[in-house]
Amino acid sequence: MNTSWDNEYKNMWDERYKENEFVYGKEPNLFFKEWVQKFEPGTLLMPADGEGRNGVFAAQLGWKVTSSDLSEEGKSKAFALAKEKNVSLEYRVGDIEQLHFEAASFDAIGLIYAHFVAEKKSFLHKKLNEYVKPGGIIIFEAFSKLHLVYNERDPKVGGPKDFNMLFSTAEIAADFENYEILLLEEKEITLEEGKYHIGKGSVIRFVGRKK
Repeated sequence: MNTSWDNEYKNMWDERYKENEFVYGKEPNLFFKEWVQKFEPGTLLMPADGEGRNGVFAAQLGWKVTSSDLSEEGKSKAFALAKEKNVSLEYRVGDIEQLHFEAASFDAIGLIYAHFVAEKKSFLHKKLNEYVKPGGIIIFEAFSKLHLVYNERDPKVGGPKDFNMLFSTAEIAADFENYEILLLEEKEITLEEGKYHIGKGSVIRFVGRKK
């Protein structure tokens, strides 16, 4: 583990989430919003949930939500948003590699711009897979490897600048090989999420049901 890099990454998110405004907005990601409503509410894990916009939205639909993130500042913002929306959620702070949950304890996992360190991302996806019940759902949206071009053209769209932290459809198909693919695509979209996801970008979208 690169402790120095991990601390730097955590500090970056703490500084971002210290801002008074909700830096990615209070509204859920549109892809997550569309798909989470297609399934019967149950238990939902939201890694890298930041300020809680997606976890809080799911809680409003009746999901029992457990969010996590590296940032204490993100947790504070998420609890403020949950209070505003009159819902509750569990929120655990820490590296998802160090957080542990019961096997097969979640009906769904939402991975929305959950970009992990390049050398850990497949390992973490496989670890998260263990927490999904048979028949459970993964809803995933994150920047594709093509996104670097979009980011260079317009930095306001955000996203990692490390090519290896970005995703391909082949990587996702391999990481979640034990899933029935309901959707897997690479797509250009226009983001309007707070002030750090603004403009055109390239994303991977995946929805799968665990076999």
